[in-house]
Amino acid sequence: MRVAGRLFALLAVFFALLGVIYWFLSKEPAGTAALVFTGALGFLVAFYLLFTAKRVEPLPEDDDEGEITEGAGVQGFYSPHSWWPLPVAGGAALIGLGLVFVMWWLIILGVVFAVIATAGLIFEYYHGDFAR
Repeated sequence: MRVAGRLFALLAVFFALLGVIYWFLSKEPAGTAALVFTGALGFLVAFYLLFTAKRVEPLPEDDDEGEITEGAGVQGFYSPHSWWPLPVAGGAALIGLGLVFVMWWLIILGVVFAVIATAGLIFEYYHGDFAR
């Protein structure tokens, strides 16, 4: 985590400085705002990672003398056969279309669809054939 935190801190400083330089060279507010906000978002991620790294045990990539084999093993569980991400994306697409065309009924339909699909995604392994 420390390595990633330092990387994001470096990116935050880079984009903030780039935003200042861009402002002086172009006087264009939209690009300047985009660069400064990119630096701010990099700072948020860096702060979270560095703050969390102090409270958890070091990861294998934080050890300068670490070996590749220290990071071996189970990294997490990823569902190999889930169809639920597709309806979640469909709900998000309906919300996006409703926002683009200013159709409130489509936004509400998309939110309902996305909430039901997200619940199905979350509780997929709590019932049926795949219950643990």
